[in-house]
Amino acid sequence: MSDKNALIQPDRGQKAVAIHLVDKDGLEAFLKERTPAQRAALAAHKFAADGYDYAIIPDGGNGGGNSGGDWAVVSGVANTADLSSWCMAKLAEKLPAGTYRRAGGEPGPAMFGWITGQYRFDRYLSEPDEEGPRILLTGEPKAIGAITAEAEAVMLVRDLVNTPAEDMGPAQIEAEAENLHKAFRAEIRVTRGDMLEREFPMVHAVGRAAARSHAPRMVELEWGDPKHPKIAVIGKGVCFDSGGLDIKPSSSMLLMKKDMGGAAHALALARLIMQEQLPVRLHLLVPAVENAVSGNSFRPGDVLRSRAGISVEIGNTDAEGRLVLGDALARAGENEPEFIIDFATLTGAARVAVGPDLPALFTREDATADALLAAGKAADDACWRLPLHEGYREYLKSDVADINNAGSSGFAGASTAALFLDKFVPKGTDWAHFDTFAWRPAAKPGRPKGGAALGLRAAWHMLRQRYA
Repeated sequence: MSDKNALIQPDRGQKAVAIHLVDKDGLEAFLKERTPAQRAALAAHKFAADGYDYAIIPDGGNGGGNSGGDWAVVSGVANTADLSSWCMAKLAEKLPAGTYRRAGGEPGPAMFGWITGQYRFDRYLSEPDEEGPRILLTGEPKAIGAITAEAEAVMLVRDLVNTPAEDMGPAQIEAEAENLHKAFRAEIRVTRGDMLEREFPMVHAVGRAAARSHAPRMVELEWGDPKHPKIAVIGKGVCFDSGGLDIKPSSSMLLMKKDMGGAAHALALARLIMQEQLPVRLHLLVPAVENAVSGNSFRPGDVLRSRAGISVEIGNTDAEGRLVLGDALARAGENEPEFIIDFATLTGAARVAVGPDLPALFTREDATADALLAAGKAADDACWRLPLHEGYREYLKSDVADINNAGSSGFAGASTAALFLDKFVPKGTDWAHFDTFAWRPAAKPGRPKGGAALGLRAAWHMLRQRYA
């Protein structure tokens, strides 16, 4: 996005339409300062300063700054003293193309939603929307770069998740990592074929049934000064999940293009870390596979040997994400990082527990959970912690192997999946796991229906506070 076309630009006194943000407590005072024509327009709109409610009024010359014409905008927000990322997002979606500024203040965090509110996934449309951009001015130009980088990372997640599996297979995941490798001079290593079977046997087993064009692979990037603190970022890259031989019903397969949502989060977080030059030694790992059905699919009852040497009985081939993550976690641990974080669209149980808006968070350390929860709250990317309860480990017992990949109980599915992953993380290593939905089933201002970044900003702000 060039400076000329950037959706957030420095305020140099350009002509711009004024946007007045008003909360319920300030509505009466705001009305007293308006002209009769403006009050009449607001009354006609039945404007009550409700959230996302907005009205068009005559400008009247009292909008502040350089007027952009004959009209201005009044929009309701929850609290003018504490703006959210989303409070101006609906305006960015609905107002005509043009240039705008907040009257009497700065947009602050609302700049983020202003950008993401204009996101469109139009790759497959014959006639995409050609409507021009809505530009927002700010007197805080130093904030533009960081907010734009975050918004672009979120939109990268959306693009990757929204793309159908035929065009977003393991090879395309590898290509995204190649883009990062070239842009930031990171070291890249991709393991495929016989080498994959030897080094990452569970990744190979899950992906071996796919067509050659969607062959499985482990994608790794390393970046940063080796003297800096080591961190690992891992993303589940199941580009399509049929369920394997424990095949899903058709209704459950409809959204399975999003099963690489964890990989999308990991790639976007890695991009933020490198783009913002966070002083860490980054190790990005993405096991990229398609869980397909063919004559060489792995089977229920098989016993797989993992990279860590742990034997795994397959109780259900549809619990494949934890298998590929197990090998990735084991590989990450070999570098002895001080912190590992993974993202995965891992369980339906997490969605039952916390719904589509909240990624379920699991950590070993209370302080890590507290930091992620606080960062998520501050960045309007709320998370919810679920337990790594020791008592549930018995659900993963196997009669023939070290562990079973599917719990024997119908209870605590998200926790038992996290406990499976925990077995592959070296003891004493600080680790966080996001069981994220990566999808928004209904649109909200700044957050369209479709692929969604849930937990990304929480993780980024936590890492920035910890290592910057």
